[in-house]
Amino acid sequence: MLLHLSTWSEVEAYLNQYQGIILPIGSTEQHGPTGLIGTDAICAEVISKGVGETVQALVGPTINVGMALHHTGFPGTISLRPSTMIQVIRDYIVSLARAGFTKFFFINGHGGNIATLKAAFSETYAHLADLNIANADQVQCKVGNWFMCSSVYKLAKELYGDQEGYHATPSEVALTQYVYPEAIKQAPLSENVASGYSIYSAADFRRRYPDGRMGSNPALATPEHGEQFYELAVKELSNSYLEFMNN
Repeated sequence: MLLHLSTWSEVEAYLNQYQGIILPIGSTEQHGPTGLIGTDAICAEVISKGVGETVQALVGPTINVGMALHHTGFPGTISLRPSTMIQVIRDYIVSLARAGFTKFFFINGHGGNIATLKAAFSETYAHLADLNIANADQVQCKVGNWFMCSSVYKLAKELYGDQEGYHATPSEVALTQYVYPEAIKQAPLSENVASGYSIYSAADFRRRYPDGRMGSNPALATPEHGEQFYELAVKELSNSYLEFMNN
């Protein structure tokens, strides 16, 4: 059940039985010479839909733009500042909490969102209390990072070893290839790829990681691999969602 394809009366009926909602969040940022700019949002969205179908939970609209300031040296990247993203997340949760939702399960596709999401949750809890919204003390938020699922991590290491890298990885590229086989990209990739540098400014990032990759070899990705990652992530995150709802 997708929120944007539902009516208000259907949502009201849903809330009579369930108070949980899944919110996909990703990013719009460069992913190397062959990775789609929408990779993080695409991955979060498709996995969220799969989890929603599995656990019969409502899935909200995908938050496509995240905190990706360090990627803005590459054309096409769009980023929110951390302070802006905190306000966006807070407003999402407040709007839905007013309706009666109390359990917010964010399925995240971008590592750069994690710190800001956790800060947003803390600010939101305090803001809800200040607003005196009914059931404010029952609101709980959790992040499920699909790329950090133990089963996903294990398969990525089995398939790619150290060439999985840390950004523009073959695992995430493979998942987008599975979802959008018509958008598979080809480009020459140098064998030498930068890795191990700390992340500072956007200009520094581009200087240290000139093609956008961080130790990865996305040429190893296949749509078949992507299907495997999808199935593993849906299964593991479905279990995480149900555990979250039962606590």
